[in-house]
Amino acid sequence: MNSRKVVFLFWSTLVIGSLSGTIVGFFFDYDLLVGDGFLNLFFGLVWLLGITASFTLIAQMGFFAYLTVHRFGLGLFKTARLWNAVQIILIAFVIFDLIYFRYVAFASGDETIFHYMLMPLLFTLYCVLIAFLKSKDTNKAAFIPALFFMVVVTSIEWVPALIENNVKWLWVYFTPLLAANTWQLLILHRLQSSDDGKSKRGNPGQEPAVLVRENSKKKKKKKKK
Repeated sequence: MNSRKVVFLFWSTLVIGSLSGTIVGFFFDYDLLVGDGFLNLFFGLVWLLGITASFTLIAQMGFFAYLTVHRFGLGLFKTARLWNAVQIILIAFVIFDLIYFRYVAFASGDETIFHYMLMPLLFTLYCVLIAFLKSKDTNKAAFIPALFFMVVVTSIEWVPALIENNVKWLWVYFTPLLAANTWQLLILHRLQSSDDGKSKRGNPGQEPAVLVRENSKKKKKKKKK
């Protein structure tokens, strides 16, 4: 990508994450924000924009950190299949943590583990959907890395709010992270493909790695002949 597209990715992600978090925060603090006049509403929204923008910046750092970790993982485990297996194990471990450890830490006497299952399961289903869309736009090999990023990286970024276990901050923190990570994941290959001039089935996306390998093999065979 050129610098113009990097700047577009940064600012578009910042706007999407900040606005989504501000909207959620507004509904949580509606009475407090609206009840004291225009200035209170104005400065309250500015504060929400600022705090959710900082959460969005965390999501951006996490995204580029994962791109580095992904390349490192491929180099360390030598094959994509083994690296994908490691990622699947980590995904399962994180989902288990989101349910069981929060139940152990915060459950009151009348709560069961099922009270702590709904949000992680819905979150996982959403991540599966986003990973499917990513793989559909690019190639099937992108599904596991995309799912890992959405589940594991988003959960790591969410830890400060998870520790506090405050319903308002769980959502105000979570919303910009999820919105920003979704946007970054689904837009990156489109920005890259517009540089390369490549697309899949008429849609922007990266050329599947399998096709690249097959084309290179065909070229080698022709040279030998």
